[in-house]
Amino acid sequence: MMAGGLALLFGVMNICNFAHGELYIIGAYLAYFAHVTFGLNPILAILVATLGSFIAGVLVEKVFFSTLRKRSKTDWVMNAFLVTLGISVMFQNGAQLVWGVKYRGITQYWEGNIQITPRMAIAADRAIAFLISIGAIILLWWFMRKTTLGKAIRAVSQNERGAMLVGIDLNRIHTLTFALGSMLAGLGGASLLSLIPAYPFAGVKPNIRSWFVVTVVGLGNVGGSIAGGFIVGLLESLAYYFLGQGWQDVASLVMLMVLLLLKPSGLFGSEVKGVLER
Repeated sequence: MMAGGLALLFGVMNICNFAHGELYIIGAYLAYFAHVTFGLNPILAILVATLGSFIAGVLVEKVFFSTLRKRSKTDWVMNAFLVTLGISVMFQNGAQLVWGVKYRGITQYWEGNIQITPRMAIAADRAIAFLISIGAIILLWWFMRKTTLGKAIRAVSQNERGAMLVGIDLNRIHTLTFALGSMLAGLGGASLLSLIPAYPFAGVKPNIRSWFVVTVVGLGNVGGSIAGGFIVGLLESLAYYFLGQGWQDVASLVMLMVLLLLKPSGLFGSEVKGVLER
């Protein structure tokens, strides 16, 4: 979900969002307070976190990027990149100031395990988080393909000037796109609260993982990022199983380096040629 959100932002708005992990943290914190402090059931807590992340995305886009877009012309990519780094540092330190470095997590949303075979079972929390991510991906696909707003987002990603000529409001689409990407990150943080507790720096590792995915498949490729998430996850799981703890990071980095050498446009990209292709 996080990789899909990153790809969406880059494909439509040309933003390398290095504050994506902080939006993941917002979802985790909101889910924690909704579930633990206010006693909402898991589904409602995750929905509250999803909606809150969407609103946070709207606010961030309006406060920072909408203003930046009016002032930045040729330097948009670099300026937007620097802004996201600033947002990341600002949020991490702000969260540390408000909530401290205390871990806020839960033991589980749902009790029990789901038995796959007589010798293998999956925790209900993990299985339901997986189903939530699949459902979110299906809903995103339906929204982008079947709704007017979704088609407008795709039009802007293909040609901004052409989209403007047919009456599409770029500011509205940019705000919606950023909010959708933020919502996906927040939903990820809320769904995995029992595995990764909320604390000011909880989004760093998920952010790095999602950047691995979008780089492997090609920047801006939303559909490819979904397949890439499975590829990277499977590779890391196999490395962990056969080689031991810590090797999953090595496997991801090796794959990324080899891919950047041979096909820097990514598995599903087509614009940049690698060493062998040339």
